[in-house]
Parts: sequence; C-alpha cells; structure tokens
Amino acid sequence: MMQLSIKRVPTVVSNYQKDEAEETARRSGGCGKNCLRSCCIPGAKLPLYAFKKESEKDAFETENKEPPVAFLDSLVLGEWEDRMQRGLFRYDVTACETKVIPGEYGFIAQLNEGRHLKKRPTEFRVDKVLQPFDGNKFNFTKVGQEEVLFQFEASEDGEVQFFPNAPIDVENHPSVVAINVSPIEYGHVLLIPRILECLPQRIDRESFLLALYMAAEAGNPYFRLGYNSLGAFATINHLHFQAYYLAVAFPIEKAPTKKITSLNDGVIISELLKYPVRGVVFEGGNTLV
Repeated sequence: MMQLSIKRVPTVVSNYQKDEAEETARRSGGCGKNCLRSCCIPGAKLPLYAFKKESEKDAFETENKEPPVAFLDSLVLGEWEDRMQRGLFRYDVTACETKVIPGEYGFIAQLNEGRHLKKRPTEFRVDKVLQPFDGNKFNFTKVGQEEVLFQFEASEDGEVQFFPNAPIDVENHPSVVAINVSPIEYGHVLLIPRILECLPQRIDRESFLLALYMAAEAGNPYFRLGYNSLGAFATINHLHFQAYYLAVAFPIEKAPTKKITSLNDGVIISELLKYPVRGVVFEGGNTLV
C-alpha cells in the first residue's frame, strides 16, 4: 500500500526557527540566543500573570475587584505592540488587506504575502497525527526570551496577581505566552502549556482548561483561541494554542445549531447545521472545571 504524505512549507513562528548561519552571534553564558533551555534560563526573569481558578470563586458572588493589570489591552495586546515596535515580526500584519467575502457564509479572507516568505521545507505524514516530541527539531524552548510576553499560571493564593519581573520556576514547568513572528492577525500569540515539559502537539484536559482560563481572562468575544494538530496544518510538534484578536464574527459563530443534550453543570452540546463541515458545539456552563 502506498503511504500518503503531504509536502508542506511550514510557517516560521519564531525568529530562531532558522539555520545556524542565520542566527544571532553567541553571547557568554549561553548558546547566544537567550533561549528557554538550560543554557540560558538560569537567572532569567519574565513577567508573570497569575489567574484565579474558577473553582476558587464563589459562584453566587459578583466580583468588582479590579485586576492588577488589564489582561487583554495592557498585557497581551500592549506587549504584542511593544514587540512590533522592536521589529521582532517578519512583516506588518496590520497592513494586510482583509475582507469579508459576500455570500451565504461570509468567510473572512486575508492577503498575507509576508507569511509565505523564507520558509523551510518539511513533510508531515497524513496517517500520523500524534508523533513523539523530537528535541532535535525546532520547538518553543528554542525561542528567544524577547519573544515571550509573560508567564501564565494559576495563582497560589486564590487572587489575581501580576509580577512584572518574576523568576522562571523551572521545577514547576511554567506555561508561557509568546508572539508568533508570522502573525495572521492583530495580537497573534502562542499559548504554550508547561513549555519545559516538551509535550507533543496533543491536546489534553489540563492544557485545554488552561486555554479556557486565558480566554476567560481576556473577557472579550473577539479574542479567539484555537488548536490545530499535526495533519491539520500545525507545523511545530510542541504543544501550543494559537490566539489573536479579530473584531469580526466568524462564520461558524453565526451558523445555526441543533441541541443534542445538556449536562448538569449547564454545558450545552449541539451540532452545526447548514455549514460546509460537520461540527459539534460546546457552550460553557456555570464553571470552567
């Protein structure tokens, strides 16, 4: 039987996802890239946003307490714009033409020529969505610390906290938010759960819950979080989610649905109707856990 494969040219998500000849000069005390591996991470510090777990909140109490920092506007988008001003992106995504295509579904189209320049060829096997992590290939521990916006962790004392200059706790395998240097939209970032555990691109309950907490902290329906596996155009086999800000409703959000069932905690499960692909919709209930 012939084995099918898809030849793809992956998107560059980090400025260090290049050949050695293109990388920055070495500096003393590390590999020269100021990365997140053992060669550079000792003594390194990054901002830390500690979120409050849903299970620690009183479901019947409305919290009016102001967070220490505006998560979406100041932390995610503000830090993203800072990296844009520092020239860390491979092109200006805000200059890309975007429009809604007329028709039944109203799909969103973008002309993004910069995203397809200077890529490295690779192959992904169609019949193998789950593959072991390979530390010899590019992974997110190899990104520069300047590409990381902040650490994103559950609060230890049940209160939302922000530390602008916190040590990287290697033993606790921190989760981080980093820029995608080849953005497809404004504020395009990567949520990388437990980055130092070097997990393959395989979604699980813990990582999915972390993504939901990030969406909840953003508190804006136009801030989108998504996941795609190998074989579904993911180019890095290191567990991560994509997130960005787009102030237009996705066609799938406007598609009609039919309720299948509901759970005791208020979660509603529905199926998509009159949409080009089949899909199941989960609507949140009273709690995230």
